[in-house]
Amino acid sequence: MANMSLTKNPMPTQDPNVRNKNFDEVALGYTPEQAIDEAKRCLNCKHKPCVGGCPVKINIPAFIAEVANGNFEEAYQIILKDSSLPAVCGRVCPQESQCESKCVRGIKGEPVAIGRLERFVADYHNKNTEVTAQAIKTNGKKVAVIGSGPSGLACAGDLAKKGYEVTVFEAFHLAGGVLVYGIPEFRLPKSIVQREIDNLKALGVKVELNTVIGKTISIDELMTEYGFESVFIGSGAGLPRFMNIPGENLSGVYSANEFLTRINLMKAYKPDSTTPIQKGKKVVVVGGGNVAMDAARCAKRLGAEVYIVYRRTEEELPARKEEVEHAIEEGVIFKFLSNPVEVLGNEYGWVSGVKCQQMQVGEPDASGRRSTSPIPNSEFIVDADCVIMSIGTSPNPLIKSTTEGLATQKWGGIIADENGLTSREGIYAGGDAVTGAATVILAMGAGKTSAAAIDEYLKNKN
Repeated sequence: MANMSLTKNPMPTQDPNVRNKNFDEVALGYTPEQAIDEAKRCLNCKHKPCVGGCPVKINIPAFIAEVANGNFEEAYQIILKDSSLPAVCGRVCPQESQCESKCVRGIKGEPVAIGRLERFVADYHNKNTEVTAQAIKTNGKKVAVIGSGPSGLACAGDLAKKGYEVTVFEAFHLAGGVLVYGIPEFRLPKSIVQREIDNLKALGVKVELNTVIGKTISIDELMTEYGFESVFIGSGAGLPRFMNIPGENLSGVYSANEFLTRINLMKAYKPDSTTPIQKGKKVVVVGGGNVAMDAARCAKRLGAEVYIVYRRTEEELPARKEEVEHAIEEGVIFKFLSNPVEVLGNEYGWVSGVKCQQMQVGEPDASGRRSTSPIPNSEFIVDADCVIMSIGTSPNPLIKSTTEGLATQKWGGIIADENGLTSREGIYAGGDAVTGAATVILAMGAGKTSAAAIDEYLKNKN
């Protein structure tokens, strides 16, 4: 019988006053009974609007129908046809603005909890099965993938399934890209990422760590000396931006990338960690995106009083609604319509505060967001001993500077067509390296698109 409830089954979570002191996963996941009950809310629409909202086009009604019948492994196999990272996407994708935003049940109530069901199905599979090598016949053609983030892993997985010999080159000592250095353990456990990578290795994908393409090996060398017939660049956007205001060079100022990398990849939050990090007593995070939420919630777990300073209103926060709600529950303080103009320091060169200016919003700008302007004589100071800048990132310039003929945007993004093809034959690119910082699922979609294009290119190559 269909479940006509207007609301989703709530996601069980840790108590806010407990979880803000640990790095364990916040969301605890559905039980089988909750998953089945939620799946029965799906109307199994013939025109499948939710599929149109999914960047990788998962057959959402089909997998949910299997969940409703208790066939969890069958549901997983349906998802796996289109997504290489279901356990990851079920946790970090912005379903509310993608698949769930198209759900018919959302017209008169809450949409079906598609993301929560995807997470449940993937977790069920991972708990009840072992990783086993897949017997896939190789076609003898070699493809290099630069970067082991979501776009690179999606591209590698699709190509491996088609018989290509794929090698992923990762600059860090651990594979996963932004999934391991950028997203905190309490949102995405590293064991989940590792399991997804192990699944790709079972398809025959090789992973070379500690290899900086553009320094250790150039792209041209990959295609000449190493015999790769095509290359996919999925190196992400890891170059932080700053505001260029006075005081940003003071001790105690971090980019969000550095702060999160030290915590997530290098385990600086652990008592026995040898990775240095400032555990501030009062921390200011500048920005309003998902990365800002992650940085603020990490700082809170390190024992700080945390402020998020954002120049627009709460309604215009770009972060996921769920992440904002979790941050507020955990005690993060938001200062809206506030813009930093100077980082203040003490006589020893350490941060002592942030001078901010109150802002006012005007008419929407060219992007559709309301413009902001400062209110005269409205400066105020927020006391702080640590400042984390989270105002965006750009692609690292290393690859473009070492690859002759690779066209890029002025801001550093690689220029690629709708199939991911760059200005160089046989070289494709996708994800944040092309678009700038975006979502995991959009990066995966770009990786899948490029995999299909690379397959077509190599099939027709003499």
